[in-house]
Amino acid sequence: MNIFFEPLTKEEEEYYLKQYKDGDQRAKEILIERNLRLVAYIAKRYVKNEAYRSLEDMISVGTIGLIKGIISFDENKGKLSTYIARCIDNEILMMLRGERKKSREISMYESIGSDYEGNVISLIDIMESDDENIDVQIEVREDIEKLNKIIKQELNAREYEIIKFRYGLENSKEITQREVSEKLGISRSYVSRIEKKALEKLKKAME
Repeated sequence: MNIFFEPLTKEEEEYYLKQYKDGDQRAKEILIERNLRLVAYIAKRYVKNEAYRSLEDMISVGTIGLIKGIISFDENKGKLSTYIARCIDNEILMMLRGERKKSREISMYESIGSDYEGNVISLIDIMESDDENIDVQIEVREDIEKLNKIIKQELNAREYEIIKFRYGLENSKEITQREVSEKLGISRSYVSRIEKKALEKLKKAME
């Protein structure tokens, strides 16, 4: 059964926009209800690429974007459907980017073993260490060289190249997945998959 209302006609849309502008909150509710079909349409596109997410989740997030779009819309922003479609897209993208960033932070800070003194270490400790004490650097240089050897042994050429660029190994500049994809001429989603696989390999090797 179709749970969504039919879209508004151009005349109905203009009428309810004017009513909402004049302070009619019921007009706002109607504008939201009659555009939920657009939310579902956009949400379905993302579910195809984000299989772990349910359509209901995507619609819930997209609806927030729809409401923001209705509230912030005015005639100077063009056609209502085009404007709110961008708002829906933006809301879903912000949610997905936030989750991916959080996922990356968890994987980088998760324990991958311990040093010779029994201290827990993570990849972030290894890749982003900025210890300015030269005596300490000399003491751990051998361990770092061993770790670099492990990284090169465990990862294939493509995996190593992506990890090197992503986390600034070999004095390279740390760059985003999108920048890596442009640099290597592959898709960002492919970069993400290779990075995740490489980090899992390193974690197992350190264990």
